[in-house]
Amino acid sequence: METNKAPAVIELQLENAGQLFDTLDPTPFREKDLDREAEDYIVSWARELPRHAPICIRVYLPAGEVAGEQAKMLPQALARYFSYRADAVGRDLGELFRIGRQSLLIGLIVLGLCVSGARMAAQWGGQFGDLLREGLILLGWVANWRPIEIFLYDWWPIVRHRNLLKRLSQSQVGVTARQ
Repeated sequence: METNKAPAVIELQLENAGQLFDTLDPTPFREKDLDREAEDYIVSWARELPRHAPICIRVYLPAGEVAGEQAKMLPQALARYFSYRADAVGRDLGELFRIGRQSLLIGLIVLGLCVSGARMAAQWGGQFGDLLREGLILLGWVANWRPIEIFLYDWWPIVRHRNLLKRLSQSQVGVTARQ
């Protein structure tokens, strides 16, 4: 990733730094989870930014809030939160691949049984034997539909989302007094 590009900016207008975080979360401020709407807002804006541009999150607070303890911890809190979310999405990706491997094993066993059954059905001859043979072959391939879908398509959006969260965890956070 090139770092000489101008950063893409996400701007937030807040009344206080705590407004970004989940008020029901009892953990200390710098370890709190982001409010769901705040996270969705930041992530949706980040998706629209150029893919390889560094991200800058600019938070505008009232002048009296800028020097406060929460405002000073905001960069660390946002970095920690997005890093945590990227790790969680990475674990989800690992779980998807685990399910894919299990599904593939089951699918291949079903395919093997169906091909064996289709060979036996072909020996019977006649329309019923042909119908059963084709049905078993079709069933064998349908049993592999889900693992094929996982390994060809399902993981891409998860990786993109994880990478976006990693970019957000590395973003520069600036706290500025609102005019």
